Amino acid sequence: MGLALYWSAMPMPASVHVIGGGLAGSEAAWQLARAGVPAVLHEMRPLRATPAHVTGGLAELVCSNSFRSDDAENNAVGLLHEEMRRCGSLIMQAADRSRVPAGGALAVDRHGFSAAVEAALAAQTLIELRREEIAGLPPAAWDSVIVATGPLTSPALAAAICTLSGEDSLAFFDAIAPIIHRDSIDMEKAWLQSRYGKGAGSDYINCPLDKPQYEEFVAALLAGDKTEFRDFEKDTPYFEACLPIEVMAARGVDTLRWGPMKPVGLRDPRRERGPYAVVQLRQDNALGTLYNIVGFQTKLKHAEQKRIFRLIPGLEQAEFARFGGLHRNTFLNSPKLLDRALRLRVLPRLRFAGQITGVEGYVESAAIGLIAGRFAAAERQGVALEPPPPTTALGALLDHITGGADARSFQPMNVNFGLFPPLPEGSVTRADRGERKPLMARRALADLAHWLGSRAAAE
Repeated sequence: MGLALYWSAMPMPASVHVIGGGLAGSEAAWQLARAGVPAVLHEMRPLRATPAHVTGGLAELVCSNSFRSDDAENNAVGLLHEEMRRCGSLIMQAADRSRVPAGGALAVDRHGFSAAVEAALAAQTLIELRREEIAGLPPAAWDSVIVATGPLTSPALAAAICTLSGEDSLAFFDAIAPIIHRDSIDMEKAWLQSRYGKGAGSDYINCPLDKPQYEEFVAALLAGDKTEFRDFEKDTPYFEACLPIEVMAARGVDTLRWGPMKPVGLRDPRRERGPYAVVQLRQDNALGTLYNIVGFQTKLKHAEQKRIFRLIPGLEQAEFARFGGLHRNTFLNSPKLLDRALRLRVLPRLRFAGQITGVEGYVESAAIGLIAGRFAAAERQGVALEPPPPTTALGALLDHITGGADARSFQPMNVNFGLFPPLPEGSVTRADRGERKPLMARRALADLAHWLGSRAAAE
């Protein structure tokens, strides 16, 4: 009883302002509230639209509906999933609840996912949602701000950040894959199978191409009418992990056959010989009525997408729910501009999270939001919070963007085991090299448990 009275008598901490209701901002606000710190979440949509979003919903998935591999032992992003689950991540809770079949990957119904995030935040009494644009720098009275505006930061705020930091805007191009209505796919030509039989074994629709069909398709991609860059965009690079399919095709006729159209791990049950190339489609919503074309990010104009993608066997009558597209992503030179707690060195009341920090991918963006929320909550409560250990996926990602990367050549990065400190010398023999990733994953989860335990003890 005495303890309850003590806690009830404690003053409520002042609010932390979170700008941006995407995955990172939503996660940051959630982590603040879970720690007992009020959060004001500012989202400019639907009052102000962006070039890529189509709804006003929080945590809208703009590109793919996939959170990529969910294998926590052999894949760094799968490990990041598990670490975030153990940290009470809202984004992972919503993803798990809105999951759709995707073999060994975690893919979601994008509308169900966004709705789940928004409902959870609306039910949290310590979170206030304000639909408004923050144009320019946040007011000086806001002494703790998390800027999680993502790659599509409003022009006024982006310009203010560039002026404040003294850096020119850094950017890259990201592409979006098209989505097709399931009932317009010809299943007399396509078949259901997951690569190597993962998941339920039949989570993807596969469209086979023989050599002449493949070569005709590649030629059409190269000749197709594409979106042209404006003058100020012409020197902006693509993100290598999300290249437009026609850009990949230009690198060589076989590039796609060893990339998104590789036939390995798949066999058409109606044919004796394996296909020369395969186009895969992955379920995009819980109803199973929409499928996206895996790896088919594109900057082809809409009419060209319809014409060229209908050359694929099984997609001759394809009806498009959404065409692919291209958008420009802005990010910070984080190793130079941010400290270890994600604060802007020249104005520490501003903390950054999500894709704007130079991480790439839904999960990575949400992970930095999670860390930023925890840092801001600890700061409000006067508690010292050490960063997560670099042996964890969370810590490795944070370490990379706040000092591990070279500021002179900084580019967006997905989480990968190359960011982790190596295992102790001699811990993996030549014969056991296949155990390296599982050993790193087990070390990560053990070190994360220790970090979470230390945090709880400090509180």
